[in-house]
Amino acid sequence: MKLYNSLAKKIEEFKPVKDGFISIYTCGPTVYERAHIGNLASFIYVDTLRRALSAAFPNSKIKHVMNITDVDDKTIKRSQEEYPSLEPMAALKKHTKHYEDLFMQDMQAVGVDLEDIKFVRATEYVSQIQQLIQQLLDVGVAYVSDDGIYFSIAEYKKSGKTYGQLVEITVESIGESRIDNDQYDKDNAHDFVLWKKQKTGEPAWDFDINGQNIVGRPGWHIECSAMSTGELGQPFDVHTGGVDLKFPHHENEIAQSTAAANKEHLAKFFIHNEHILVDGKKMAKSENNFYTLEDIKKKGFDPLAFRLMVLQSHYRSQMHFSWENLEAAQNRLNYLRAWADLSYQHDVIRQIMSASAQDYASETNDDLRAYNIFLLIESNADKAPKVELLHKADALLSLGLSGSTDITDAQKKLINEREKARDSQDWTHSDELRDVLKNQGIGIKDTDNGTIWFRTV
Repeated sequence: MKLYNSLAKKIEEFKPVKDGFISIYTCGPTVYERAHIGNLASFIYVDTLRRALSAAFPNSKIKHVMNITDVDDKTIKRSQEEYPSLEPMAALKKHTKHYEDLFMQDMQAVGVDLEDIKFVRATEYVSQIQQLIQQLLDVGVAYVSDDGIYFSIAEYKKSGKTYGQLVEITVESIGESRIDNDQYDKDNAHDFVLWKKQKTGEPAWDFDINGQNIVGRPGWHIECSAMSTGELGQPFDVHTGGVDLKFPHHENEIAQSTAAANKEHLAKFFIHNEHILVDGKKMAKSENNFYTLEDIKKKGFDPLAFRLMVLQSHYRSQMHFSWENLEAAQNRLNYLRAWADLSYQHDVIRQIMSASAQDYASETNDDLRAYNIFLLIESNADKAPKVELLHKADALLSLGLSGSTDITDAQKKLINEREKARDSQDWTHSDELRDVLKNQGIGIKDTDNGTIWFRTV
């Protein structure tokens, strides 16, 4: 299996670090508001990656970990605004739990199997984060300041390690100032916060370090370093996320983790997906082009149509979202479901599709080019698929094709009665029976060999 590795900046053959085991870490959502469709697209791509790896390495166990960022600047600010009367920690937990639940609902709706992912929360990993910070202090690449604990890029570089493995960072771009927030100007690299001292009204944890109790909370970058290595070891196989996370987030994760463990790699592969564009621009509320899955559902589209729309674009190419493109994806999904229904109509469809599960898997083995699977299906759309082939297709695409079921005996009887009415040229009764079936969500198409049915809802 070949994948584009952002570390090497080229396509490489994927080989697991350990035989029989594949480890994946995904930077998950910050649960301060509802995830937008760009977030969900990223998770659809990594879900497809996991499915492709499972097909390519059928004898390997896969552990996929995704973090939930439930404490940072944004979650604290929003929780204070939403629940001003609650104690800060209670407000934070109530606010983030609400949006985490909505996120899980959205993930299921777009075909992600939650049972295949282990979710870990930053607030449940504070002791491990503190241990990692202590290690960074011990090796001399972190320091205590008046407002918290920071990572020293200069000391990291002095130790012989490279800061700038994912993106090019020039000498001019590295400043001497400190960054105490969870996000910062991506054109510049500065010492970044590992632990922030508590401000008035903020939730906080005790941190006894070097004889001093620094009450506060973790910075954003250190959270992922602690959770990924704590769950998967170091180095693990694959780290995923959107291209916007390359710098500073993933670059800082690499620095923290390799410094603390004195190892060359955090992960052997970094895989990044591109943005969704709306009207040629990145989604932003200020541009009035910010959509959630709820917006899609309110317009009557199936969430799986959005998944199909995502999979029609290669993960390393920018995808252009429009309602017209989503409508085309919905039509294609309906077409694929009608094809899946042919598996129950072998008496009419004489030819069985000859493609194998390996044909499907081989398309994703080339840097996750799932779109070729659709082309493979549609080039054989006049042939009935075997049920086991539908299961294999769904194992890779998760479009609900294998959920197709046969129609009832009563509906088959109506189709037979209609064929008899047509044979006797009783067009009025034939049309009446067509309408009865239509009201039951069954469409029909007349062919030389007989009537083919398909679902209309």
